[in-house]
Amino acid sequence: MRYLCCALHTRLIMKVLPILLLLVACAANAIPQSGRRVTTPRTAPIAPIQPPTNPEPEAPPPKTAASALMFLPESVLERRLKTLDNKHFRLGDFHGKVLVINLWASWCGPCRSEVPEYERVRKDYLGREVEFIGLTPEEPSELERVNKFVRQTNFGFLIGWADDETARILMNGRQSIPQTLVIDSRGAVVSHWSGYARGRSATRLRDAIDNALK
Repeated sequence: MRYLCCALHTRLIMKVLPILLLLVACAANAIPQSGRRVTTPRTAPIAPIQPPTNPEPEAPPPKTAASALMFLPESVLERRLKTLDNKHFRLGDFHGKVLVINLWASWCGPCRSEVPEYERVRKDYLGREVEFIGLTPEEPSELERVNKFVRQTNFGFLIGWADDETARILMNGRQSIPQTLVIDSRGAVVSHWSGYARGRSATRLRDAIDNALK
């Protein structure tokens, strides 16, 4: 009977022992795991937004229109201007008169159309205190071509050469031909425009002259 109990006891131990060993192993593995802290993985800090190394250039500020030429400066009024026949005159010689100054060129198609209209206006003011002057910024070496233009258009204005400085001041930043200025008897610029408007340029010139004569 004793041997039977021992055998049963031994068999029971042999069945339970693997289970106990398994439990001991699990417990041993759980002990170090119980001390591990769960932490949120660190992420790299967000870098501040930097401007691009080669930013697009800013749009340039809009160009402002050149301020209006209010009066003819003394330097222009007293400048000696040469006529086509090598005589000289000054704009200041016509103080007390209304001045019509037309900037033109022999190569300018619109000028060729504009001159006949302006000529009709000039004839309407014969005997009035109005002086009509045509200035070309061309080089005097173009005398033959300029004279040909004057003859073909019957240009009856007082014709002269506009040197670079005179042309620059009168054009006042407007790089175009033709241009017309109407100056009253005090030297104030009453009207200044660029370009030619077919059928309307003569009326515009008359209105500006009448305004200057008031």
